[in-house]
Amino acid sequence: MLIFGHPHLASESFYHIDGPEAIASTPAGSTVLFAWGAANLDLVAYCGANGIPFALEAASLKDALFAENAGARFILVDPALARSVQKVAETYLFDAKILTYIEDEEQMEAMAYEGIDGVVFAEAVIKVTA
Repeated sequence: MLIFGHPHLASESFYHIDGPEAIASTPAGSTVLFAWGAANLDLVAYCGANGIPFALEAASLKDALFAENAGARFILVDPALARSVQKVAETYLFDAKILTYIEDEEQMEAMAYEGIDGVVFAEAVIKVTA
């Protein structure tokens, strides 16, 4: 299981952006994060064209399917959705890892039993504005 943002472990951070201008404020090689949706298709295209690793927040299984096909490195979903998305990801051999947000260590075990690829504590997400 991948663990992002736990205080006892070094891990990659996600840089939550609201537009392509904000990417310039992120460290080189960092993973940018934004929600899947029609309003962000320009960000998906920009990241893809420029080789910028990106993670997408998916609000549904359909969004997760789009995120995988768009080339997301990670797909972040609500814990209630994680199990069903993970099952589909395994069936279709997604390249993206399925992650879910958690608030405390106790939730890690539940996600591990569900076979979720990884968990993200709030400390792993850095808000970036242009």
